[in-house]
Amino acid sequence: MKDHEGRDIDYMRISITDRCNLRCRYCMPLGTKQVKCKDILSYEEIVMVCMQAVKLGIKKIKITGGEPLVRLGCCDLIGMIKNIPGIEQVTITTNGILLKDYISALMEAGIDGINISLDSLNPAVYQSITGFNELNRVLDGIDAAIDAGAKVKVNVLLQKGINEKELITLAELAKEKKLDVRFIEMMPIGYGQPENGISNHDVFSKLHAIYPEIQNDDKIHGNGPAVYYKIPEFQGSIGFISAMHGKFCDSCNRIRMTSQGYIKPCLCYGEGVDLLPVLRSREMQKEDQIRHLLKKAIERKPKSHAFEQTQFITENRKMIQIGG
Repeated sequence: MKDHEGRDIDYMRISITDRCNLRCRYCMPLGTKQVKCKDILSYEEIVMVCMQAVKLGIKKIKITGGEPLVRLGCCDLIGMIKNIPGIEQVTITTNGILLKDYISALMEAGIDGINISLDSLNPAVYQSITGFNELNRVLDGIDAAIDAGAKVKVNVLLQKGINEKELITLAELAKEKKLDVRFIEMMPIGYGQPENGISNHDVFSKLHAIYPEIQNDDKIHGNGPAVYYKIPEFQGSIGFISAMHGKFCDSCNRIRMTSQGYIKPCLCYGEGVDLLPVLRSREMQKEDQIRHLLKKAIERKPKSHAFEQTQFITENRKMIQIGG
């Protein structure tokens, strides 16, 4: 389905939980309240939404959290969604801690790609960012996913005075391993403050100084807005997701659903459409209503975000409450 700007909306990110086994402050600040379990969508409800979304042209699903693998049955859900006629791709974003434990089940479910959030390769810095000493489990999970033949991407968020000195080391994961490394600019959602982040222009400049042979990579790597580059002798590519300094709204193809069934047309704004009342109603035939609300959300998708003008941001929830 196309929105009012003529963009083809074929991609939906679905948060299946607001629980996480890490405590990254830019995502889950102190004092963040968890959603009551009864208010989180069941897997049957999520599948019902996906079945109606497909009828509107959604072909690609990203499973997120919180940390999706902390919810029992996550791999089963992926298999259920993969089996919906019209779904072409199901991927997952994880912090990697439980990845080694679940990689076999994920591959059996037919996962098409795994994104792993990793902001440091220094154990002390990693613990400072996440609150836990789990770096080795994440690295083991990455290796297990690669060994299993999964398509792997590592997402990195650089912060001034915290992990910015690891820029090259993190990028060189794509040299040492068969994976892509993507640098994501910090956005002003929840605790995230752009002035604490590193612009991808600066990241590219520093990479170019070390690797002047870096060049454009026009190969399609996924569904999102990342711009990719390749460096000779690297097994993978380097990607940049530049929400702050490389606005990509004109090609945005996504909507989001929170773990409570709230559809967000744009990350920047609080406005959206709530599916929960329909999903929990006693009416037997809900499909038409769900599809109508999804269509309404797509039609409401704004022309662009306003992250560069914070006075216009209306989203007040934390990232953990929205979904990655």
